[in-house]
Amino acid sequence: MTTLFAFIISFLVAAISTPLVIALYKARKWVDDPKKSTHPKVVHKKPVPRGGGIVIALATLLPTLVLLDMNKKLIGIVVAAIFITVLGFLDDIRDLHPKLRLPLLFAAALLVVGSGVGIAYVSNPFGPGVLHLDQPRIMFEFFGTHTIWVLADLFALIWIVWTMTIVNWSKGLDGQMPGFVGIAALVIGVLSLRFSTDPAQLQVTTLAMIVSGAFFGFLLWNMYPQKIMAGYGAGSLAGYFLAILSILSGAKVATALLVLAIPTIDACFVIVRRIANGKSPLWGDRGHLHHRLMDMGWGKRRIAAFYWLSTAILGLASLQLNSQQKFYTIIGAVVLFGGLVAWITLFFSSSKQLARDSG
Repeated sequence: MTTLFAFIISFLVAAISTPLVIALYKARKWVDDPKKSTHPKVVHKKPVPRGGGIVIALATLLPTLVLLDMNKKLIGIVVAAIFITVLGFLDDIRDLHPKLRLPLLFAAALLVVGSGVGIAYVSNPFGPGVLHLDQPRIMFEFFGTHTIWVLADLFALIWIVWTMTIVNWSKGLDGQMPGFVGIAALVIGVLSLRFSTDPAQLQVTTLAMIVSGAFFGFLLWNMYPQKIMAGYGAGSLAGYFLAILSILSGAKVATALLVLAIPTIDACFVIVRRIANGKSPLWGDRGHLHHRLMDMGWGKRRIAAFYWLSTAILGLASLQLNSQQKFYTIIGAVVLFGGLVAWITLFFSSSKQLARDSG
């Protein structure tokens, strides 16, 4: 009941606070006006506020502070989330440079890793047992004795930043990102229920339901035609929470990789293509999978539904598979969706501009 209550509360907070944030941003003229932007990735036609990060922060952090027992790790999670929210807010109104945003994402990840959130082990996909990442360790004195688990902390740091980045890159269309993130968080929450006898895992399940409810509540206002955009804040918080949940739920990195297969594959293709073309992988363009699908004539609602359905199918599969089966399923997803992306990239040019408000 606690987990269901957490979902409902975060859903309502997001659904109710979103129109207030929309009104505030419009009053302050903090809107993304396509007439003032010549960037090819812009696909909306009317000015839209980008305040999704404020909504998600309210809908996740308020229930977290009320419903969960605070400890060192949870304090670190909350502080880092606030940091990301501020970063997203500044990007909403100032359009921060990508080379500034990336190190700030690492700073946020360091905050939470420093609180003790690390990946001490991962399941062995080739046999029984786990692969330990708790060695080597570095101990030092600074107002007490502290220990750095080099591999565990480094893996967690990279995993958190990577997940924030790829999810952020898959939020270009109305309703696209909140839908698949809400589903992904729900899957991780259900997976955590298998360890419900552990009080710590009950906390993880509750947090997962809070995150899921927040994004589904925000989705009501972000669906086509969107009244508000996710912005850098909501996109980063989405990836951040999914990465944290995958770590806290028993190092379920494979599960997160599976449910986020499409954003992951898309990001890999984008990075390779940008580098091959002599461009920085940090600079946005109109070459993501959702842009390519638009070039094929798909409407925004259809593309969003494709992301939701794919995530749901892969999520349901992850609940039924062991570690080795997940590994081979990930390989299959890479071949299937990677082939799809490669085929679309080969036969369709992203220079074709369709109607921006096509639903």
